Amino acid sequence: MRIVTLMENTSGRECCRAEHGLSLYIETDRHKVLFDAGASGLFAKNALALGVDLAAVDTAVLSHGHSDHSGGMTTFFRLNDHAKLYARATYDRPRYNRDGKYIGVEPRLIGHPRIVVVGEDRLRLDNELTIASYAGKPCEWPVDTCGMMMEAGGVLVPEQFGHEQYLLVSEGAKKVLISGCSHRGILNIMEWASKEGAQAVVGGFHFKDVPEDRFRRMDVAAAELKRWPVTYYTCHCTGVPQYGYLRQRMGEQLRYLAAGDELVL
Repeated sequence: MRIVTLMENTSGRECCRAEHGLSLYIETDRHKVLFDAGASGLFAKNALALGVDLAAVDTAVLSHGHSDHSGGMTTFFRLNDHAKLYARATYDRPRYNRDGKYIGVEPRLIGHPRIVVVGEDRLRLDNELTIASYAGKPCEWPVDTCGMMMEAGGVLVPEQFGHEQYLLVSEGAKKVLISGCSHRGILNIMEWASKEGAQAVVGGFHFKDVPEDRFRRMDVAAAELKRWPVTYYTCHCTGVPQYGYLRQRMGEQLRYLAAGDELVL
């Protein structure tokens, strides 16, 4: 299994540019998958520099309905004429950050004919790819909305992240869980997915808003994450300083992915 970081907040290679966003290319025996597309079409330029053929992608998945993960999808549709994009129901609702800035998906993407809206809690595409939302699962750990809001019934209400979904990738005995931002809490997600048998978890932990004078609140998260026998490859919304703090407590069990980095699992 091969995972290439097409876009991330930082760059690990001179040929790749960075932006606040996330995009991953996942290649298995049977599939070429695009998981998110960053905030703009810049991810496609990185793909070209890295030798990733976006036209050959057969499946695309949107982790959630935020612009820093979906902004490049219209570019992807121009470069690829056949792959369907699997998006969670309510991906298209207007969403805003704590400052009132719109952070939802690009309007041109809403209702695109190649989008498959996933309503069920679990959608098995085949024996390699499963999309899971863990909808209805109780949150044992508190969920921090970070001030984000969504529009419902014509009014703004605190974000509930029901538009978030995760990708389980299996190739033989290898199993990997892919998350975009883990808005519903990485500890909750690990509790829900603990029986999936994943050996690796890839994605953001959304700790970037934890201020330095409160880093110690991540001690519990580090201790809990260490309970599971997996290797974590984190990025994007975890935050670089926050990653450094967690790394000191988790050691080699936690690693960072920058734009241009490649995993072979």
